[in-house]
Amino acid sequence: MRTTLAALALLLATPSPAADVTTGAPLVYYSNDTTHITSCESPYRQPGEGFSEERLRASIREAAGIDAHVLQPGLGWIPWWQSRIYSPEDHYRTFLGEHGLDKPNAYGRHLLEGGDLVATFLDECRRLGTKAIVSFRLNDGHHVRDLAAALEENRPSQSMSRFYWENQERFRIGPDPADWSQGVLDWAHPEVPAHKLDLLRELCESYPLDGIELDFLRHWTRFSPERTDLEEHRRITTDFVREVRAALDRASAADGRPRSLCIRVPALLQIHDEQGIHLPDLAAAGVDLATLSWSYFTLQDGSVRAAKALVPDLPILVEMTHTPLTGRALAGSGTQPYLRTTDAQFHTTAHLAYEQGADGVSIFNFPYYRAHSLPELGPFGEPPWHVLPQLRDRDFLARQPHCYFLTAARRDVVLRNLPLPAVLQRNQAHRFSLEMAPLAGHHRDGILRLRSNEPIDDRGIEAKLNGAALEPVPFVAKPLPHPHDAWLGSAEDTRCFRVPIASARHGDNEIEVTVTDGIRVRLIYLDVSLPTEASLSETDGDGSR
Repeated sequence: MRTTLAALALLLATPSPAADVTTGAPLVYYSNDTTHITSCESPYRQPGEGFSEERLRASIREAAGIDAHVLQPGLGWIPWWQSRIYSPEDHYRTFLGEHGLDKPNAYGRHLLEGGDLVATFLDECRRLGTKAIVSFRLNDGHHVRDLAAALEENRPSQSMSRFYWENQERFRIGPDPADWSQGVLDWAHPEVPAHKLDLLRELCESYPLDGIELDFLRHWTRFSPERTDLEEHRRITTDFVREVRAALDRASAADGRPRSLCIRVPALLQIHDEQGIHLPDLAAAGVDLATLSWSYFTLQDGSVRAAKALVPDLPILVEMTHTPLTGRALAGSGTQPYLRTTDAQFHTTAHLAYEQGADGVSIFNFPYYRAHSLPELGPFGEPPWHVLPQLRDRDFLARQPHCYFLTAARRDVVLRNLPLPAVLQRNQAHRFSLEMAPLAGHHRDGILRLRSNEPIDDRGIEAKLNGAALEPVPFVAKPLPHPHDAWLGSAEDTRCFRVPIASARHGDNEIEVTVTDGIRVRLIYLDVSLPTEASLSETDGDGSR
């Protein structure tokens, strides 16, 4: 049965899970981008099938063992709810109709038939007893990929709202329509944040949510550096957050239901200033929880420790995704080969985050283990759903096989200053710092792997860990057992070394790599896998069971 605004009276009377974000035990939040429902094959959707209410419900049910489900209903421009500000009729019939676009996509058809993704989301979360948080993208740029063609044809794409299309010429950050960072809108124009605030107020007033997440990563750029200074960026951003907090508080006063204000911000604190993000100010403005994100990737670094130094009392989550590394696109955006995040990497990344003071984790892009985009990106499989409830058990995580890693991820402004990629010249020692937290007496000798994006099997390479020379060993595709077989590297592009557990220490570890023979080496990925006695009994040494 379709859930519409008529069902909200029942939802208002339904108790929600406690909205307190400081429960003591680590929190597990799960972010659902919604679009995976129609872009990925799944047990509830076969190729060629579109969107349906039941498929949305299935995508919510499958994420079991979590504290909060975080739904992204669209890109933050076109409401995927029954909006009074910009209704489905306004967008799909009137605005697009004015430009000769009369075939709505699957989401548009659902909305025009009376569907409401936010109401359905709330209803299903109430059935499951899971907190329901809506994530709102503050300046998403996915539609910018269509902007150059749209301008040439003088008509928008379906993903462009009337507000964006009719204001993009005067409000765009820059002149290049092919650059996402220039094609999104500049918040220095007060009309831009005011439009976003109107939509957020409508969500707060119309739906008994458990919280709102403000997504500062989609797209991470909100200001032109030429038009306003950093102080103005901070003022505009903090005032905006304060207004959202006020809208949530008014809704809570009306129905007695507590509501959380969450933010998803770059894990790289060095770029916060240019985007007006100042965590102490935002906490004072009413933010209850912050998720540190590397946009598209699972990474391990010291960002939690740095954020906690700024806001020790603000709950911090670290975000993890389906991949730590992507390669060169095969056929445009979204067609990059990608390394899958393994169970050991989820466990280890969460373990490190908790060691630094994190209050929980947030999971992003989890469904993209499934078949999507191109067959060449496979083989595909199901997401590791069993990992989700494990991530709140600190003792369990500490005792699992660990995989510590550094990655080049991809070229992206929010990923600047990563230690990789690195070009290692011959006879010049290159040193990397890798934080590890093995459990004394529990972990065993492991493997260091160095991966390039080109053949390096003809090079002489030496490696040391904390000053101790490491013994080269044959290529190992899976130092720890896992089911993923896509883009694992090869003996041509990866070198391996045995790591005595006595050489690994709790805290910062120095890995020194020297090219002793052949031309320079470009590294894109490095990992240290430390098995346990139990995991060694499950594998024959190459990762197979």
